[in-house]
Amino acid sequence: MRRLALAAVMLLGACSAGPAPSQVVPRSAPAPQPANASTVSAAPSSSAGAPPSCDATASLRPGPLPQAGQMPEGSTMAKIAQRGRLIAGVDQNSFLMGFRNSFTGEIEGFDVDVARQIAKAVFGDEKKVQFKVVTAAERIPMLQSGAVDVVVRTMTITCDRLKDVDFSQVYYQAGQRVLVRRNSGITGVEGLADKRVCVASGSTSLGNVVNRAKTTVSVPNWTDCLVMLQQGQTDAISTDDTILAGLAAQDPYTDVVGARFTDESYGVGVPKGQEDLVRFVNGVLERMRTDGTWRAIYGRWLTPLGPAPAPPVARYRD
Repeated sequence: MRRLALAAVMLLGACSAGPAPSQVVPRSAPAPQPANASTVSAAPSSSAGAPPSCDATASLRPGPLPQAGQMPEGSTMAKIAQRGRLIAGVDQNSFLMGFRNSFTGEIEGFDVDVARQIAKAVFGDEKKVQFKVVTAAERIPMLQSGAVDVVVRTMTITCDRLKDVDFSQVYYQAGQRVLVRRNSGITGVEGLADKRVCVASGSTSLGNVVNRAKTTVSVPNWTDCLVMLQQGQTDAISTDDTILAGLAAQDPYTDVVGARFTDESYGVGVPKGQEDLVRFVNGVLERMRTDGTWRAIYGRWLTPLGPAPAPPVARYRD
């Protein structure tokens, strides 16, 4: 009996599950922020010596457009023609305006098609263009360094920027609004006073909203803002309605709300002092307005913003 009892005890010990393992409790960690994200506490100051005001949207009057392939000798356009391609700074992160097609790998959008029209006017072939991807903050430095011939990237014409680069006439009239998660309760810019708002560094949107929100986060690209909104790291995104329309098209659980609270006049950026190229680009934009090309490009990309408006009216200072 004693042996049987001992065997039973040993058998029970062998079948025992042993001490309970220590309980593993998962710890929640904050979602990582995009690279180079930073909190901005005050509106960025204008660069020293900026004129207090100017007639920013009045550009140089175009002359007759030379025939494609026959650029005036010694002109900036002739140098571009000799190189064999136009180099244009564009975006690849703003759906509808300048973005990389995930199926083809090509950069597409409203701004991209405007750049193609400039190349077509030089060469007779809209494909003779090399696109360089630039962030909002890189637009002016890329023009100043000569890395690009033009920048076509939702670039608002301002008096401060005119100190550093030249601009074409206005090719699109946008305005700043607000993008939020659906049912957020935010109905416009007035609702941002106690909220966290995301903007792109180097954009005019930053200065327009930083003093209207409790917290403003600056990131390199607008798609970074969309990720932060989706992760709950910010309550809203505020920038031009063209860019917000592209973000909303990528996330059906967001809405663009409120009326425009700024006017954003887009121009083609040109290196300072290249007046012949400014006049040439203005001639291209004039032709796009009159021959229906502008409306066709709008219809291809920007119908989420509504029916095509009339192209912006050109204003010239001489």
